[in-house]
Amino acid sequence: MRNRFILVASAATLVFAALSLTAQAPKSALPRTPDGHPDLQGTYDLSMMTPMERLPGDPPFLTKEKAEALQKAEVARRAKNNQPLPADSPPPPVGGDTSAPKSFYEILERAGGGAVGGYNNFWLQQGSAFTVVDGQIRTSIVIDPPDGHVPPYNAAARKRLAAGRATPTSDARESQDPTAEPPGAFDNPEQRPLGERCLLGFGSTSGPPALPDYFYNDLHQIVQTPGSIMILTEMVHDARIVRMNAQHLPKNIRRWMGDSVGHWDGDTLVIDTTNFSDKTRFRESTENLHVIERLTRVNAKTLLYRFTVEDPETWDRPWTGEYTWPATSKPIYEYACHEGNYALADVLRGARRHDAEGSGAATKK
Repeated sequence: MRNRFILVASAATLVFAALSLTAQAPKSALPRTPDGHPDLQGTYDLSMMTPMERLPGDPPFLTKEKAEALQKAEVARRAKNNQPLPADSPPPPVGGDTSAPKSFYEILERAGGGAVGGYNNFWLQQGSAFTVVDGQIRTSIVIDPPDGHVPPYNAAARKRLAAGRATPTSDARESQDPTAEPPGAFDNPEQRPLGERCLLGFGSTSGPPALPDYFYNDLHQIVQTPGSIMILTEMVHDARIVRMNAQHLPKNIRRWMGDSVGHWDGDTLVIDTTNFSDKTRFRESTENLHVIERLTRVNAKTLLYRFTVEDPETWDRPWTGEYTWPATSKPIYEYACHEGNYALADVLRGARRHDAEGSGAATKK
């Protein structure tokens, strides 16, 4: 990962810039490829302050004044957190900071590191402005349901999740020892999360649907040809290949990011993705997850990204979100995920020590 943290001099500038960027451009003014379709190519920065789901008490849209105040407060908070601590600072409270977080990013940081904290702020590159669509400063990516929340899990999903919690592993192998504990998440590297193993970016940053990470590495690059379109994600350098005007692969062929086929609906790129693997499970969905994405260029520097998610085994209704992809001149750097990553080796070493001391009956490898 890399640090791209830049203090913003004026939060108001961010709001007015976002509002101007999302103004619809005349179709004749949109850049096009030689085959006549809109040219979506470029690098886009998905970092922003708009959460996936609307926070309690928030309206659907913010006024300019409210957005400016929230952005200014967030920039000030980060600047304060980046200051070195005085040498005579008292020790942290026992058990960590248990005070109530005051903003969306404080909630995220607390969730990521608990009361004792996670990443040092030096490593974070978080958005400093809300997404603006059709001149509206949005308070959630989710727009349908209108309350800005992902629909609740249905009965099938709740039953599946309860069974998963009772069996802390995705490994289906059976133990030969009936007295042994079921295989656990620390028994082998394959049972650790894909993000921890540096195989796929966490938080659906690669998609589909492609979502802001909210911590760092939010750049995405689009490379476009008549026959295929690539969407490269900065985190873990994930690359999705969208096959244009193609048929989906047979259902027995499963991919971590699904099988994406695309077509043009006027000036909008429509991407239809199925054939997901059970290794990814976006928001606890199943292999039957179906995602339709729509990318539309609204002006020379902005794309509008809209997605609809459907899985009858997880939600009783489809749901939709949208936000803008602002263009950026920032470069995408190499993502050296395993560089200095001693956590995975340490948790496995600890499990082996646990086995050797006879304090548990985890399956031997």
